Amino acid sequence: MAAHPSIVSHFSSFSPAMSPLYILLGGLLLFSSLHTSFAATANGDTLAAGEALAAGDKLISRNGKFALGFFQFQQSPGTTSKSPNTTTTTTSSSPGWYLGIWFNKIPVFTTVWIANREKPITDHDLKQAQLKISRDGNLVIIFNNNASTESIIWSTTGVVFNSTNNTTSAVLMNNGNLALIPETLSDEAPLWQSFDDPTDVGLPGAKVGRNKVTGFNHKFISKKSMIDPGLGSYSVEIDTNGVLLLRSRKPPFVVYWSWPSGKLGELVSALSALLEMDPRTKGLLKPTYVDNDKEVYFTYTLLDESSSVFVPVDITGQLKLKVWSQATESWQNIYAQPSDFCTTYAVCGPFTVCNGNSSPFCNCMESFYQKSPQDWQLDDLTEGCARNTPLDCIASNKSTTSSTDVFHPIAHVTLPYGPRRLEDATTQSSCAKACLNDCSCTAYAYNKSICSVWHGELLNVNQDDGNGITSQDVLYIRLAARDLQSFTKNNKRIPKVLIVACIASLGFLMLVLLLIWRSRFKLCGVPLHGIQGSGGGIIAFRYNDLCRATKNFSERLGGGGFGSVFKGVLSDSTTIAVKRLDGARQGEKQFRAEVSSIGLIQHINLVKLIGFCCGGDKRLLVYEHMLNGSLDGHLFQSNAPVLSWSTRYQIAIGVARGLLYLHKSCHECIIHCDIKPENILLDASFVPKIADFGMAAFVGRDYSRVLTTFRGTAGYLAPEWLSGVAVTPKVDVYSFGMVLLEIISGRRNSPEVHSSNGYHVAYFPVQAIDKLHEGDLQSLMDPQLQGDFNLQEAVRVCKVACWCIQDSEFDRPEMVEVVRALEGLQEFEIPPMPRLLAAITQGSDAASF
Repeated sequence: MAAHPSIVSHFSSFSPAMSPLYILLGGLLLFSSLHTSFAATANGDTLAAGEALAAGDKLISRNGKFALGFFQFQQSPGTTSKSPNTTTTTTSSSPGWYLGIWFNKIPVFTTVWIANREKPITDHDLKQAQLKISRDGNLVIIFNNNASTESIIWSTTGVVFNSTNNTTSAVLMNNGNLALIPETLSDEAPLWQSFDDPTDVGLPGAKVGRNKVTGFNHKFISKKSMIDPGLGSYSVEIDTNGVLLLRSRKPPFVVYWSWPSGKLGELVSALSALLEMDPRTKGLLKPTYVDNDKEVYFTYTLLDESSSVFVPVDITGQLKLKVWSQATESWQNIYAQPSDFCTTYAVCGPFTVCNGNSSPFCNCMESFYQKSPQDWQLDDLTEGCARNTPLDCIASNKSTTSSTDVFHPIAHVTLPYGPRRLEDATTQSSCAKACLNDCSCTAYAYNKSICSVWHGELLNVNQDDGNGITSQDVLYIRLAARDLQSFTKNNKRIPKVLIVACIASLGFLMLVLLLIWRSRFKLCGVPLHGIQGSGGGIIAFRYNDLCRATKNFSERLGGGGFGSVFKGVLSDSTTIAVKRLDGARQGEKQFRAEVSSIGLIQHINLVKLIGFCCGGDKRLLVYEHMLNGSLDGHLFQSNAPVLSWSTRYQIAIGVARGLLYLHKSCHECIIHCDIKPENILLDASFVPKIADFGMAAFVGRDYSRVLTTFRGTAGYLAPEWLSGVAVTPKVDVYSFGMVLLEIISGRRNSPEVHSSNGYHVAYFPVQAIDKLHEGDLQSLMDPQLQGDFNLQEAVRVCKVACWCIQDSEFDRPEMVEVVRALEGLQEFEIPPMPRLLAAITQGSDAASF
């Protein structure tokens, strides 16, 4: 057995020349210490009857992966807790000490199970606390009040065991499961196991599900906060109907994500595909769904025992998959469900507004303050916010009230949970009056001639910032008159304040961009006026100078939904392309999207932003000019020079590399959202450059999806766009697949109508997969190539394209796989026919008869 750390450190402080007497006394003290906690770790992974585990001792699984012992959460906002034996300086500490299991070999202290979640042990009681096997065979945490009295802090339940005939022991298994088993080995299930005890973590081998015979429910329950592992607000379980649910743990029981029982097998298939397509989880995990006469459950198996993986129910209710990265020494978030933070019921607490695209996600409503700022710092937002000023409402009798309260609107929000509909209120004024006459009414909304009111706390108010789900609803929250007076007082100065704020904001934005660009491109003194050559870096142009450079925007190169592109020449003879954005709102959005994405990154396959202009209501972007225009002109225009196969192949690889850079190599994952031939530009050497980042969406590395109101171009839209769900980089993969088919065929992927014996629609992507299955690829190739192409490369491109356009995003490869496949470093099998595309063709065939 290992000596207690305090004893080891005490004797290590003596000099080598200490006297033999000190050594003898020290040895006696050490023997005494070992004897008092005898056999706590005598068998390494096992605690037998008659043995006890005290603070400072721990069990370690035979593979060394997991440890069990007493610990205390210690964490300051923005930092990571360390192991129990590591001293850390923190600003927040947990309510006490806990017995739990954690990853033993990982430097970031990560618990996977806690026994006494609701009953922390105080510092004083910790000295007397022990884990042991009780006389009835249960596992218990006890401490001695005095010489004759023991108090039970925590105990296993449901173990009925005859200790006179046999004994039990607790074993920490290699998978992190603490099992209570009889000493007489049996093939039956353990008498008790930590995998069955409510926790917030699912380890490989743990189940979430239900025993149909006993009714026992295997479920996960979130923690309260970063330092309090008590039972939190959210749970994941399978209900009596076999439906997988993520829901609120306490009433009202609100389900915010579910999967039907009849389609749980499809969920496993989708997860398996997702895991196989991610390089971080490929060949690592195997999810399993079981539904038989005895039980129904989900579990997953770890295929690589050297890896560390777990699935927690986060404090905020998201179910996540985390994998340990040895390279970064951190947990990597692979998957999160629900993908939108704000979907979770009451995630920000009462009287808050949640915005999944902002940072922080949660904010108090105006005239409200954080009820517990300390808890907010620890990600425990359940207390939400409280009013700055109490409402002024007195109920004189049952029919009349006296109130000076007023209403303040919050626009573009999803309305709170639990509305009450007032049928008698047929106008907005009558709706407001009805709420004002009820002292318990805290808000109202009037939409489409429907009056809705809310009483008490307001929960689940989510706001749209232009990149989320657009909502036209307005919520009118009830405030004390004094609060609104402060709004009115401030509003009197709005014109001047707004002008000053706009000037200051614009100046600050330009200053920040300039500082970033100076550090990135080593600029030392770029002036904010005049026209410089593109060799000097990013430039802030004046509008008049761009007018002169473009000859008053006379030579139009092209255009789209957001504006037009014009050719220009700088004073140093550098040719530029100037995009002039139209429309105040949409133009501003595209301007910000392009500057914040392509303006701060560089790649050979991304178009280079030379500068910008944002004077008054003018929004212009200045790019390097692409001598050979866009890809669509070379593929679809009859008078354009024919692109050779080798040029097409290099264009395909170049675009794939550009997308891979956007998805994987930037600080945040950038989803382009509008990949099509018009947005692929070609330089003098026909090197492809991805352009037009006006629809680009950003995904934080902790999340796998993002909501956006922008949608790409018909013919290149992935099916998930149509359902309105949060999208992933796989929408770019789908669009890229369509572009590959157009590169092969030299024609649009959209349907073509032939008038021979009626109408018949031949959808090229469906034809491509059919011909690929038949081995007749040559009939798909662009006739202008006149048979001059590399068949092996063409088959490779066609396979990749057809995998990219699969209906389900989980069936599509990631861009890292696409690049490897196009470069000949990875082989793709022949893909199946996407059902949605097949249905399009079948529907059109039926219509022709």
